[in-house]
Amino acid sequence: MKKKLESFLLDVQKPSRYCGGEVGQIVKDKEKVDVRFAFCFPDIYDVGMSHLGMKILYSLINERENYWCERVFAPWQDMEEIMRREGIPLYALESLDPVKEFDFVGFTLQYEMSYTTILNMLDLAGIPIWQRERGENIAPMVVAGGPCCCNPEPLADFFDLFILGEGEEVNLELMDLYRDMRDRGASRSEFLRAAAQIEGIYVPSLYDVAYHADGTVKSVTPQGHAPAVVRKRVIVDFDKVYYPEQVVVPFIEIVHDRVSVEVLRGCIRGCRFCQAGFLYRPFREKSPETICAEGRALCEHSGYDELSLSSLSTSDHSRLEETLDEMLTYTAQRHINLSLPSLRVDNFSQSVLDKITAVRKSGLTFAPEAGTQRLRDVINKNVTEEELMRTCKIAFDGGYTQVKLYFMMGLPTETDDDIVGIADLAQKVVDLFYDMPDRAKGKLQVSISAATFVPKPFTPFEFEPQMEKEEILRRQEILRRAVKSKRVRVSMHVSDVSQIEAVLARGDRRLGRVLYEVWKNGGHLDSWEEYFDAGRWYAAFETCGLDPAFYANRRRDYEEVMPWDHIDYMVSKQFLIRENEKAHAGVITPTCREQCAGCGANSCLGRACF
Repeated sequence: MKKKLESFLLDVQKPSRYCGGEVGQIVKDKEKVDVRFAFCFPDIYDVGMSHLGMKILYSLINERENYWCERVFAPWQDMEEIMRREGIPLYALESLDPVKEFDFVGFTLQYEMSYTTILNMLDLAGIPIWQRERGENIAPMVVAGGPCCCNPEPLADFFDLFILGEGEEVNLELMDLYRDMRDRGASRSEFLRAAAQIEGIYVPSLYDVAYHADGTVKSVTPQGHAPAVVRKRVIVDFDKVYYPEQVVVPFIEIVHDRVSVEVLRGCIRGCRFCQAGFLYRPFREKSPETICAEGRALCEHSGYDELSLSSLSTSDHSRLEETLDEMLTYTAQRHINLSLPSLRVDNFSQSVLDKITAVRKSGLTFAPEAGTQRLRDVINKNVTEEELMRTCKIAFDGGYTQVKLYFMMGLPTETDDDIVGIADLAQKVVDLFYDMPDRAKGKLQVSISAATFVPKPFTPFEFEPQMEKEEILRRQEILRRAVKSKRVRVSMHVSDVSQIEAVLARGDRRLGRVLYEVWKNGGHLDSWEEYFDAGRWYAAFETCGLDPAFYANRRRDYEEVMPWDHIDYMVSKQFLIRENEKAHAGVITPTCREQCAGCGANSCLGRACF
């Protein structure tokens, strides 16, 4: 394989995506390995190598002397053409062995628009795409984990099993079971029935789905001893969770070209549109000592000059300033930049700014999400205009002249006035800058990013309709006209992508036929604008007799059986209904640190979250 690859690598962009050999990669003697795991990221190398979850599980599995985890990425179009023409199957970077020779072929589901790429990678690997066509041979076992597993139903017919929740413990339990059963000569179906007994493992082929005449789900019935409800896995003591001391260092620049320490997991905020904020509950944080030790180890082993303190909301860490003080004694002396990518305007301070700019300035990004206070209360974004202005003033005093503001369009109860409010808020930031003394005229840049709202499972807005395309386009035009200053730059997402995302996010397993039809007609790398073809998707819906509006654009009753109701992410449906009702009443919910809202996530801890 190596010699064959060498003859083609100079014919493609960025050949280092495809050759392996980086500093930090782990190579083992195949003769001494019992179980091989191909960790597949359904996007290109530049994106996948930035993924923190891959780095954690790659090192965790490889800590076991007799297990070997290798990396696999989707090829860019130029490389795929060569692979198909020359008969080169999808392979892993460490050994260059074909993926179909592995025991586990594991995909991470980070975003819905990667689903067609998964089918394409299975086909490139020579693995039957449909689970039912793989026969009774126990290998390879096609599995998936990641946030989109909260509703795996659109992919149910392609995967042997899904790993729900946090993988640091359950992945090794699954591999141990596989090794023991394979060595006893077990079949695929025997292993899947046994795996379904592990908490956090969902085997879709063991569940029968029935539908009402109107197309809604009637029931999801387990077969045999499969659990009626499958509960996600959670790491209780996050301060002792496994974390790698070194990572693979790529030869080329990747999307997030730095090392990261995960400082906390979960979120205390409860923004009603934010799926991650509910999926990763309960809230748990690492101690400053653990964070600093992990950060130092990563920097020393990798040589990176930027360290990110990563989480959904890093500034909510209860001992953040203490952590920054301790970290700076190491990073400042070595000219390592310390970045905090998840900051909130309501707890941003001059002290925090001074610490994160001690080496060099990184960009500042804030997410008001909505243009008016009324709508921010609806979505439970407990941020006021005054707090945003205070934060921007601190940033401007610190020498910043670029600010990014993230918003959403099409949120429940949104009006045209809320859209105009986005432009008004950006203009107030501009005015604040130029009203301050000693400002060099013409240097400020305020960037607005306005994404289309996508209702997601396990959020209080899972019941809400997505706004139809024509209305989104109308509101996007309102925003463009409302922006008057040349100092404000606006970018907006393609509405067709958002609708397909909404369909897949809340879909059922009938969508497997749509995904297959899209892939069969050339669809993959759909998260890339140059490869996404809306017409191909809508044609597939028509061919399969399914209406995308049924999934994306209708409001769902509280009593409706959701395709994912047999999946338990420890946030109760009753809580989501209460939060949805409060949203329509414009009533906010305090943070988890202020008052427990009774979501149910603390059940796994056996105690209160705080």
